[in-house]
Amino acid sequence: MARLAAVAVVVAAAFWAAAVVVPVPGAEALGMNWGTQASHPLPPKAVVQVLKDNGIKKVKLFDTDFAAMSALAGSGIEVMVAIPNNMLADLAADAGKAKDWVKSNVKRYDFDGGVTIKYVAVGNEPFLESYNGSFINVTFPALQNIQNALNDAGIGDRIKATVPLNADVYNSPASHPVPSAGRFRTDIAELMTDIVKFLAKNNAPFTVNIYPFLSLYLNDNFPLDYAFFDGGATPVNDNGVLYTNVFDANFDTLVAALKAVGNGDMPVVVGEVGWPTDGDKHAKASYAERFYAGLLKRLAANTGTPARPNQYVEVYLFGLVDEDKKSVAPGNFERHWGILRYDGQPKFPMDLTGQGRNTMLVPAKGIKYLGKTWCALNPNAKDLSKLGANIDYACTFADCTPLGFGSTCNGMDTAGNASYAFNAYYQVENQKDEACDFQGLALPTETDPSTQTCNFTIQIQTGGAAATALGGRSATVAGAAVLWALLQLLGPW
Repeated sequence: MARLAAVAVVVAAAFWAAAVVVPVPGAEALGMNWGTQASHPLPPKAVVQVLKDNGIKKVKLFDTDFAAMSALAGSGIEVMVAIPNNMLADLAADAGKAKDWVKSNVKRYDFDGGVTIKYVAVGNEPFLESYNGSFINVTFPALQNIQNALNDAGIGDRIKATVPLNADVYNSPASHPVPSAGRFRTDIAELMTDIVKFLAKNNAPFTVNIYPFLSLYLNDNFPLDYAFFDGGATPVNDNGVLYTNVFDANFDTLVAALKAVGNGDMPVVVGEVGWPTDGDKHAKASYAERFYAGLLKRLAANTGTPARPNQYVEVYLFGLVDEDKKSVAPGNFERHWGILRYDGQPKFPMDLTGQGRNTMLVPAKGIKYLGKTWCALNPNAKDLSKLGANIDYACTFADCTPLGFGSTCNGMDTAGNASYAFNAYYQVENQKDEACDFQGLALPTETDPSTQTCNFTIQIQTGGAAATALGGRSATVAGAAVLWALLQLLGPW
């Protein structure tokens, strides 16, 4: 199995060696979160190609999925791999398991032409208050064991373990709510200090997820303009330092908290920052476009923040594509963070160079769709008494978040809501005949029921049918390289 895995990785490396990509100026500092909680995820090779086509040279994963890692091999894209929260306890309790994890998920891909791994994310926002302390006692030991395993493997000097944390691990006191008063949350202050000291000892960065959108979502009185970067908000005065946006204020609250524990110069990576486009009254494409335009302009200019002016900030945008299987416990917007739609098509103008040009991202290529058939409410249905139950059933297994208040499909009549729900389920089920019946309430149709604001989707093909063949000279070059790699790997046993 190990040899076959190596073959797959080298095959991918040869594929990228044959691909010619023109880099996008100004995108070097940008990373992208690649989440895969979708009913019909994009093919990994198509995702890596869209990253390359748009000049994005860093990617953050939420696991070490073999297909994704194989697609990234040889691409030159810098990768942050991740350990899910549910693995932390085992890795904390057993240093041997941490060494095994590093061997299987880092060393396995760490060779010339393999995957360029830079960071290992140990957990994801493990200290969220909503977790009620579930990971308080296991995160730091897991971090220690993983970094020590990286060191023991001889790669700890270039691959660092870090913990992506939510911004709720620090705050300013209610009596003095300014960035310079930032401190780590009192219930985890000692733990955070230990983590910071360990990161500093290993020259690893502090990783934080900052979401101005959530400030707006969680507080109806939050000033709208303060979530953006275009200067329309009343500044917050912090001893003469003026903060005109919540991103800077949040970031510098962390800087103050780090300074308070003796590590004010620690590198900070923004592991997630973005703006959703549906699922809430403030989650819309126009706001996302406005937010990213301001953020990208500042990143391109190395503006920094008031506490760290004129500095490069390493940032991973969240996220690349919409994920229709994400939990909506935090809000319906959770399935709509992508700068690309579920099918890899751009949603709004976005200039990654930060120059403010009215330009669209390069879309994913070679994506194949299911047939142009939708599922809609049967106009001849007589008994509608079970309509509500059938809509609920459809929305249990498919994404109906665009129907919610403030969302793109909100405000349709009962027939529109039913048709949307039925079609969402029909597409998730790959347009199977039995998926468009709903006790006689639904019928397939070749007439698109979409409205001006509400898109009734046609899902993409997944699996082998979605694979796109290389063509022309690139195929010949890639084929030769693959054959050579196979012969080298599979030569004498």
